[in-house]
Amino acid sequence: MKKVKNILMCIALLLTSSVILAQQESIITLYKDQMNLVNPAYAGVDGMTDLAIGYRKQWLSVKDAPTVQTAMLGASMGKNLGIGLSIVNSKINIENQTFVGVDFSYKLIMNTETDLYLGIKAGGNFYDVNTSGLELYDGISDLALNSRKTFNPNFGVGALLKMTNAYVSLSIPRLLNTQRTRLNDGKVAVATDTPHFYLSAGYDYDLGNLSMMVLKPSFMLREVSGAPISIDANLNMSFMDAFEIGAMYRFNNAAGANAKINISKNLLFGYAYEINTSKEVTSSLTTHEFLLKYRF
Repeated sequence: MKKVKNILMCIALLLTSSVILAQQESIITLYKDQMNLVNPAYAGVDGMTDLAIGYRKQWLSVKDAPTVQTAMLGASMGKNLGIGLSIVNSKINIENQTFVGVDFSYKLIMNTETDLYLGIKAGGNFYDVNTSGLELYDGISDLALNSRKTFNPNFGVGALLKMTNAYVSLSIPRLLNTQRTRLNDGKVAVATDTPHFYLSAGYDYDLGNLSMMVLKPSFMLREVSGAPISIDANLNMSFMDAFEIGAMYRFNNAAGANAKINISKNLLFGYAYEINTSKEVTSSLTTHEFLLKYRF
């Protein structure tokens, strides 16, 4: 009974949260440091090699609430080629899914200050729904509640326009419609996941050599058919390339703050904190996100 109550609470939160309703794919707040999770064009960008892992715990006070683990690798394979690997695992109550994608990118030099990166992502989603932990009211097993494991291949595309102090990113990381099992009004049903469109842009404004501070406004827009658009607005400040602090607002859903520190020349640690601001949710639900990134 307790297990069922926890699941029903998660469903209620999903139905009242505009972000999760709008997104079947996982939300990442520290997206700027893991962009090839959603845009393959970032693989090997700037001729560097990036390795990052992340963890996100959503709605801390709710049992069986969503958790997300991420891992990414991007490396330059010459003057214009890049290759990468992106992994996103998300879990909520009885659902567990892992997307694994291989990223390829190609750089087109537009001029001395502007490069255009084009990317393609190929991979698939491992989906597992485990119903063994459910407590049935009548004690009778239902074939519709049998555990289910599936694999859905997919591919995506992306583009990145990168300038000296600015960028514009467009991508659809999963182009194909796929089916999965989902709880709907207390019943198990087959749902279709549709492609998500991502648009992001940002600008680094140098406040002057003497101040050694850089102002970094940016945004991330996420859109999927049949659901509200999700928009993150961010404003960060970097100090002497040593650490960075910032604020985030996800329209009609959440607000938060983040901090990043360069532990060494190549190693970055990041943390983000969010609080739910949705009017439909009465309690103050908090989310924590962690990032560790190595660049060389």
